[in-house]
Amino acid sequence: MKLGNRIAIFVTLMALSVPAADAQQQTAAPQPPPTIASALDKELSAVEQQVVSAAEAMPEEKYSFAPTAGEFKGVRTFGEQVRHIAAANNMFFGLFFGEKADLDAAEKGPAGVTTKVQIVQYLKDSFAKGHKAIATITAGNVVAVLEAAPFPLVNTRLALASFACAHAFDHYGQMVEYLRMNGIIPPASRGQ
Repeated sequence: MKLGNRIAIFVTLMALSVPAADAQQQTAAPQPPPTIASALDKELSAVEQQVVSAAEAMPEEKYSFAPTAGEFKGVRTFGEQVRHIAAANNMFFGLFFGEKADLDAAEKGPAGVTTKVQIVQYLKDSFAKGHKAIATITAGNVVAVLEAAPFPLVNTRLALASFACAHAFDHYGQMVEYLRMNGIIPPASRGQ
């Protein structure tokens, strides 16, 4: 077959496939436009995936690990890091539901939550609370001041949701260091 004929066949096939592709696109349901709540929920989902997978990667016997070489006196153990993220999530997102902020409780979390299974479940539950809280955000309430907020600069639903994600990512960085100090590659660094 001559080159000209091959090109003509190729162009004809391409032209015939365009209407089929257009028909497929027309039958797909249109996606709703993003909202403030949906954008914040995606951010929370991203940090949740990283933090929960890191918490699950550390063996239970290493939940009591804290660095000792250097200036690490008094730092949180791995388990305390995870429990702190969960407790802070509960405080930040609890404000959406009228709960009172308890900074002392947010520092350490409940004393009875000590095993890996308990801590990981407490963490997962705190993110579930976060998703429920973020789902309540509307254009009308996103920047309304919440009177019970513990910090003057973090006192709206938008600020609390954003800060909760940043806070969790900050402690996630510490969790990654603890994992690596124990010879564990964080799940996010393992590749696909």
